[in-house]
Amino acid sequence: MAEVINMPRLSDTMEEGTVAAWLKKVGDKIEEGDILAEIETDKATMEFESFNEGTLLHIGIAEGETAKVDTLLAIIGEEGEDISGLLNGSNEIEKSNAIPEGEDIVEDVSDVDFDASSQNLPEGVIVVTMPRLSDTMEEGTVATWLKKVGEEVEEGDILAEIETDKATMEFESFQSGTLLHIGLQEGESAKVDALLAIIGPAGTDVSGVAKNFKIAGSETKSKPQKEEKKVEAPKPIETKKEAPKALNTSASVSTSDGRIFASPLAKKMAEEKGINLSQVNGSGENGRIVKRDIENFTPSAAQSSAVVTKFVPSGQEDFDEVPNSNMRKAIAKNLAKSKFSAPHYYLNVEFDMENAIAFRAQYNSLPDTKISYNDMIVKACALALRQHPQVNSQWFDDRMQLNNHVHIGVAVAVPDGLVVPVVKFANEQSLTQIGAAVKEFAGKARNKKLTLDEMEGSTFTISNLGMFGIESFTSIINQPNSAILSVGTIVSKPVVKNGQVVPGNTMKLTMACDHRTVDGATGAQFLQTLKGYIENPVTMLV
Repeated sequence: MAEVINMPRLSDTMEEGTVAAWLKKVGDKIEEGDILAEIETDKATMEFESFNEGTLLHIGIAEGETAKVDTLLAIIGEEGEDISGLLNGSNEIEKSNAIPEGEDIVEDVSDVDFDASSQNLPEGVIVVTMPRLSDTMEEGTVATWLKKVGEEVEEGDILAEIETDKATMEFESFQSGTLLHIGLQEGESAKVDALLAIIGPAGTDVSGVAKNFKIAGSETKSKPQKEEKKVEAPKPIETKKEAPKALNTSASVSTSDGRIFASPLAKKMAEEKGINLSQVNGSGENGRIVKRDIENFTPSAAQSSAVVTKFVPSGQEDFDEVPNSNMRKAIAKNLAKSKFSAPHYYLNVEFDMENAIAFRAQYNSLPDTKISYNDMIVKACALALRQHPQVNSQWFDDRMQLNNHVHIGVAVAVPDGLVVPVVKFANEQSLTQIGAAVKEFAGKARNKKLTLDEMEGSTFTISNLGMFGIESFTSIINQPNSAILSVGTIVSKPVVKNGQVVPGNTMKLTMACDHRTVDGATGAQFLQTLKGYIENPVTMLV
């Protein structure tokens, strides 16, 4: 009988996985213990082993695709077995959350062409919602309506002026028709995607559309009115309505204060092409400059010979979008949780490294021996933590866990972000053993071969950026640890010894502590013990 294989949960924090590679293909024989695929989790790329025997009949997630835990991954059964029932059952679940065929997801809500609460709209009717006119905009206020109910609207006409969180901007219509309904009055505010207006054929009854949209949850609120009386200047559009149609073939419309009326798109195109809007004839309503005017603009001889007094950059904004990997998502989630749930404070120290430099040089003079300063710091921290178990602790709502074992997490940078392999029982290991373990972990991390066991169980974490020339920095606690040590580079500089200024070498360290478990004095005492080991490294061998 066929067996359905779902996306497994390969770590305690895994919520979705990406198929990095399939090691078997449909039709292949599968034995128990065979590796079916490599799956990228939020922590590492891991091999997924089959616990079933048979023939691989179906692959549900292609290479490079991401799916939630428990999503159909594969089906294994007897060769030629009918699995249509299993596939149909899976498809029904997927269809319940799928977008109906032929419909698109609207990314830019400035031009929504359907009613979010009911897509059964009268023929030709378009629902216009509050657009997102800036990257940080969450709601907008209608400052002024430039059209009223019953008026004809052409593509490119300005419907309203909308106040965002950054500026008051003109909102251009992308549809033609009659303005049938206004959802927000002047001065009212609403969230992005709330009902702004309805455009369609003249005489169409859209009261039901507006009612259904409001029931769906759009909220409005009135903008507070200022106490002082506002004296409004005459509106240019109203005066131009009396002007003859010949205005459309004359110079562009401007007010007495020099303002030129043009659509936002026309303004943008003119800026990109270096066109002076005052030289463009507007063919839009009431002489407004629209897109086609910029596209068809040809400067006259007099205009061509004019001195350009303002430089207009011709560069184009550009960017690349990189999808967030599962590891990057997990890092963001876990670090945000740590930063905002654990009350961080920081302790800064500077150690004399003269003896450490001499000790390392002597130690590495031994045959087949090579240790780094980082290995020395790991060993020193492990020994100091045995004497200060409160720094080697974890916080729970009803208790504090003081760990008697010492597992040091060592932060390792990888292309997708950061992983923290763990040197377990570090206080019991020699400097060379620690060095070999850290080197092995670093290689596995870069090749995405670290196992879950190698990344779990840390009681304290070390992050070292000294190799990049960073003198000092702060880190976010790697929960459930209570502290993390940030290690800077060794700096050669003048120091004072015995009242004399002499050449020296120092290193700055910063420890971030969770104030729920580690008090200031406790953290300071730990750093004093650590100072003794670092500045007199021979004591680590006793």
